[in-house]
Amino acid sequence: MTKVMAFEQAAIGIVREREFAELKNTIEKATGLHAARFLKALSGSRVQVRHLEAVLAANALDDASGSKPGAARALYEALPVSDQAQVREFYLFKIEEIDPALRAKFHRLYQYS
Repeated sequence: MTKVMAFEQAAIGIVREREFAELKNTIEKATGLHAARFLKALSGSRVQVRHLEAVLAANALDDASGSKPGAARALYEALPVSDQAQVREFYLFKIEEIDPALRAKFHRLYQYS
């Protein structure tokens, strides 16, 4: 008799907790309460919403959350690769949670190119 094991994702610890928390907070602001401002900033820069590094370079998260231009990018670059991967995963999850009506309005940002 074969016993089937359930898959469990390994918990990866955060190395730079302060920077990670600040960037996560910026992402939550930009994709939550200020999602319309965030998507509008991206549409003006012609950046696809799923390309986090391009979003950071365009300062769209900073514009939407009221942060100083370049702040989110600096936080991201200060993180080790393992933390950056977790930020990307969190970011991709949050952009899919944006209100469907708003996503429909900015549908070009969500299209795969």
